[in-house]
Amino acid sequence: MRRRDFITLIGGATAAWPLAARAQQSAMRRVGVLIALPENDPELQKWIAAFRRALEKLGWSEGRNVQLDYRWRAPKAISRA
Repeated sequence: MRRRDFITLIGGATAAWPLAARAQQSAMRRVGVLIALPENDPELQKWIAAFRRALEKLGWSEGRNVQLDYRWRAPKAISRA
C-alpha cells in the first residue's frame, strides 16, 4: 500500500468516527402525560404507578430511555360569593 493511500484511508476513517459514535447512542424519548385530575388526588399515585409498570413491560424505563413529563388539572378555585 502506498503512503498516500494509507493517509487517505486513515483520514476517511477519522472523519467517519464521530458519525459512528453518534449513531450508537440511544435516544431519550420524551412523553407528555396529561392527567384530568388534580395533582393531590389520592388515586392518582396508584394510576401513575400502574402506568409506569405497563411501560416497563413494554421495555420503556423512565430515566433510561424515556422521560415522562406530567401535567395535571389545576385545582378548582374557591369562589367567594
